[in-house]
Amino acid sequence: MNTVVQARPGPHRCRVAPSALALLESARCGLAGAVQESGAGARYVAAHLAALRAAAAVVAARSAPGTVPRRRGAPRSVWELLPRVEPALAEWAAFFAAGAGKRAAAEAGLQRAVTGREADDLLRDAETFVSLAEQALGAGHPGQAPLPLRTAG
Repeated sequence: MNTVVQARPGPHRCRVAPSALALLESARCGLAGAVQESGAGARYVAAHLAALRAAAAVVAARSAPGTVPRRRGAPRSVWELLPRVEPALAEWAAFFAAGAGKRAAAEAGLQRAVTGREADDLLRDAETFVSLAEQALGAGHPGQAPLPLRTAG
């Protein structure tokens, strides 16, 4: 089904596929879940995955079928694809790509992979990135309240 919905009412309406909107909603839910995580590793993982979903939404919405070249045998990361479809988010893509190893270590249960401060910082960065991804697609919610973030301490 290729239904397209209006993401934002008004003169500059942006058409965003429901699959991209679902990824953005999943990213928002992931951020809300990350806020509730007590462990630094789990908080870091949830925040990183929320950013990954938001990036996937942008790539899905902006990529025309057949426009993303594929290397034989080497799948592309969403962090590699994002700068091609939304150059304004290139620095964010590099930032989150650099944190993928730390996320993998936290997912593997390595207790010292992530500090509480790193998790809180990534959560704030992921919140910013998800908002930027929504804006890039014209799918942001005007006046949307920020998530209640944890305070270090």
